[in-house]
Amino acid sequence: MENAIILHGRPSKKGYYDPRRQSQSNCHWIPWLQRQLLLKDILTQTPELPQAYNPTWEEHCREFERYDVNPKTILVGHSFGGGFLVRWLSEHPEVKVGKMVLVAPYIDVEQENEHQFFDFKIDKNLVDRTKGLTIFVSDDEDAPEIVSSVKELRAKLKNVGYEKFHGYGHFTFHDMKTRKFPELLEECLK
Repeated sequence: MENAIILHGRPSKKGYYDPRRQSQSNCHWIPWLQRQLLLKDILTQTPELPQAYNPTWEEHCREFERYDVNPKTILVGHSFGGGFLVRWLSEHPEVKVGKMVLVAPYIDVEQENEHQFFDFKIDKNLVDRTKGLTIFVSDDEDAPEIVSSVKELRAKLKNVGYEKFHGYGHFTFHDMKTRKFPELLEECLK
């Protein structure tokens, strides 16, 4: 059965505990994309990763691995969620998946994270175990750590696709001014 998993990014601790804000798995374009995929009969999960503001590798893996990941699984990761997917697949070379899209992925190239969450070796052949991996980035991304992460991924991953958008910032509602993301839906369904 075809399914999809969409992973959110890492919020600040203040944002995580702000009762006026939506949970990470329900913000930006994530609910819209989930609904569009469900309408195509693709079971789509948007896990809420534990204590996302202060992530640990083991807890994120435990939550992610509750879901079925198979050769028909579409994987979408935003920011930190995209970096998680790269590490998880790099460390699970036996796993094959469907389409994979990394939206403004973050892999902590400078190793600033005190927990060394992204202390891993990127599997340069990772793309070969997917039905295509594409990186989305915007020309006005203002986080240098995202720009360096994208550069690193493009240098290390063979055959990775790349789409550059104009004016989408970090692909948040604040930057895009919409919750719809038809370009991402189209890429997922290719």
